Amino acid sequence: MSYKVKILRRLQIYLATALIVLGVFAPLAQAQTTPKDFFGFQMGADRKMARWDKIVDYFKLLEEETNKIKVLNMGPSTMDHPFLVLIISSPQNLANLDRLQEINATLSDPRGVEKEKIEQLIEEGKAVICQSMGLHATEIGGTQMTPELAYDLVSREDKEAQRILDNVVFFMIPCFNPDGEIMVTDWYRETKGTEYEGSSLPWLYHKYAGHDNNRDGDFLNLTESKYAAEIMYRKWLPQAYIDHHQMGSYGARFYVPPYCDPIRPHADPLIWRELSWYGAHIAYKLEENGKTGIINDAIFPGWGHFGWHWITPFHNIAGMLTESASTRLATPMYIHPEQLEGGSRQFPEYKAQSTFPHPWPGGWWRLRDIVEQKKISAWALLDLAAKNKKTVLHNAYLKANRQIKRGAEGEAKAYVIPKSQHDPLTAVKMINTLLLSGVEIKKAQKQFSVGPMTYPKGSFVISLAQPKMGLIKNLLGQTSYADNEWTRADDGSPLRPYDLATHTMNEFMGVQVDPVDVKVEGDFRVLDSQVPLSGKVETGELGYVLDGRLNNSFKAVNLLLDQGVKIRRVEEKSSHLRPGDFIVSGGKKDIIKDVAEKTGVDFQELETEIKEGTHEVKRMRTAMYRRYYGGNMDEGWTRFLLENFSFPYTRLKDAEIKKGSLHKKYEVIILPHDRTFMITGDIPESYSRYFSSYPPKYRSGIGKDGVKALNEFVENGGILVTFGNSCEFAIDKFDLNVRNVVSDLPSKEFFCPGSTLKVTFDKTHPLAYGMPSKGLVLFWSNPAFEIVPSRDNEKYETVVRYKEKDILRSGWLIGEEHLSHKSAMINAQYGAGQVVLIGFRTQHRFQTHGTFKLLFNALIR
Repeated sequence: MSYKVKILRRLQIYLATALIVLGVFAPLAQAQTTPKDFFGFQMGADRKMARWDKIVDYFKLLEEETNKIKVLNMGPSTMDHPFLVLIISSPQNLANLDRLQEINATLSDPRGVEKEKIEQLIEEGKAVICQSMGLHATEIGGTQMTPELAYDLVSREDKEAQRILDNVVFFMIPCFNPDGEIMVTDWYRETKGTEYEGSSLPWLYHKYAGHDNNRDGDFLNLTESKYAAEIMYRKWLPQAYIDHHQMGSYGARFYVPPYCDPIRPHADPLIWRELSWYGAHIAYKLEENGKTGIINDAIFPGWGHFGWHWITPFHNIAGMLTESASTRLATPMYIHPEQLEGGSRQFPEYKAQSTFPHPWPGGWWRLRDIVEQKKISAWALLDLAAKNKKTVLHNAYLKANRQIKRGAEGEAKAYVIPKSQHDPLTAVKMINTLLLSGVEIKKAQKQFSVGPMTYPKGSFVISLAQPKMGLIKNLLGQTSYADNEWTRADDGSPLRPYDLATHTMNEFMGVQVDPVDVKVEGDFRVLDSQVPLSGKVETGELGYVLDGRLNNSFKAVNLLLDQGVKIRRVEEKSSHLRPGDFIVSGGKKDIIKDVAEKTGVDFQELETEIKEGTHEVKRMRTAMYRRYYGGNMDEGWTRFLLENFSFPYTRLKDAEIKKGSLHKKYEVIILPHDRTFMITGDIPESYSRYFSSYPPKYRSGIGKDGVKALNEFVENGGILVTFGNSCEFAIDKFDLNVRNVVSDLPSKEFFCPGSTLKVTFDKTHPLAYGMPSKGLVLFWSNPAFEIVPSRDNEKYETVVRYKEKDILRSGWLIGEEHLSHKSAMINAQYGAGQVVLIGFRTQHRFQTHGTFKLLFNALIR
């Protein structure tokens, strides 16, 4: 299309929109360019993939050709690609979005609105539906389908399509992970025609999170998560949402809602009914279109992680999931009938059952099959919502209203977040994260009392008498994972949760939250924006003190060190200083002020000059091991953590490790959570088929030479920091006098899948400076330790220890006696260096702020 034609087309659409707004008439501009014409192939064609940049161009072209679509560029992705949200609806609706948004907001939070007004709004409003694709970049079918779905919606003129446009405002996120889509497309094209065609990407398909980008619907750490939350949690709150995914290749062809048991508590019951309602219609439409192998109410439980489709029900959104059987990216697969299997939750074998009435017989499975499944299911959701617009909107009102009432009448009426915290800046970070989720939070303008407790001005109150009551209780309330017939096998063995057994934000972050059983009264202001973090700078002729209990003090220290400012660290307690506090001397005032504003850390006046009991801060030269075989998400999240707190680091790969002499370049080496064989490269036979699918240059492992080099590194004074299961590598390869006390225990005897556990911290130890005396850690099927008696007992120090009893705070723990008083973190002397074993998840997904300092203290000494 020439430039002049584009301009004329755009003027035509503007004119049509203006006429619609004026109520004159509504000419409907029809899309002209089909996806096949634009891309040169049918979407889902064998061995063909459209790249994200071209898909973006196609959506922009549709916007030029028709007045039924708006393309919103939310901003750059993590790696600077456009993150798009498409709004598809009738021209009249698109011209009236502000009013429809206002109606939707009132139905989603009807406090103070009369029922008669609600009925009027239901009549006037439109169903708001959101669907997303491409979150996991190797699950390519969803994003490849979106050009066809968009084109069909804006070009079809039949009654069904018109009903959807008239009654639904459809928000489509065509690619939740643009960076990954580009990586995977380029990788597929690079390997096409080789023996490695269709293999998985050797590195993470998101710069930091990889597959874990679907574990960020609560903390909203990633750029892409923030964009989605802006649409779904705050600005629009859709009534229904589907996140389209893919699964393994050898089972059912397509999973559709509802989830199976168990379900997570605190959602409005209408949510679970809606999932069955929508899911039944989707399954029916698939069957009607001749699609086989469709399963529902199986495989995926209603209690999962807090990624997008599993957290949205607690925003009163009917959050759903579809999962297509995968191909080898765009390369077809032939599957023999005998290779098809069941064996997952409520799908014991690959045979017909009420939730799987029409098994697929086997044969060729193609990307086009996935595209067609996705398009039928996406259209079916829109179709049902359009046919039942009033019911959908009435349900939105009912869910919100009932949750408000439950919150007002429940045992806990509110949560108070006291101003006084061990790390008040982290508490503010938690408040700001909850605000991103659309939670209503009030800040006390004066001191107030709740029963015998008095809270100071500046404390926060979160009432449960609000629509997102269920979300708040799951994020801030003590959680007990279900232990019943849905979560146990026939022999009584516990079934592993789909992810963590708890997602209690305050427990992860080390923030005190007090549940209260009465309505909180006082002088409060509802927060309407993020709480700013801006530190104060006092007059400091002798210097300044930074509170070592604050995570952000470490960022401040890093920024100051970058500017050449000298800093000392306190080793001994005094009248106004604690071990771990930082003393800043020198530094230009504008630098100090800038750092205080960036970090929120107060620069307090140093009252008396102190030399004894302090040492000059040294920032360690740090490297972190990075492997291939699809990458390591824990490594990615650790990079995210280090960069957010301004720690410099180097990525360390196999070849450099094997060369040795590591102590000449580095002082700390981090081994993220990983299995020993993934570090060494000694792949067991049972895994060899999968790992051999990678080209040889992307097959990782440090081997015997690398193990020797790491030993030499520590013997020469280096510090090896290990997380989670990589501790097992260190214990074995360094022959440490430490035993994993839960190794090889049967699950009926010991089981702890992602739970918060109570511990004590030795805050006099330099690795635990700034920690409280007691707190919580996140344990997710990791090692716990005891020091084996030997002549070298004095070389081993317990930094963190599990409590003796009543260890579980939230989640699921079987066999607490195996953890009783055992070591959770050990510092072991080895030659002139140290091996640090952190058995729990100290920096998990950039969520466990309460234990970040246990890593930071190893990097700043």
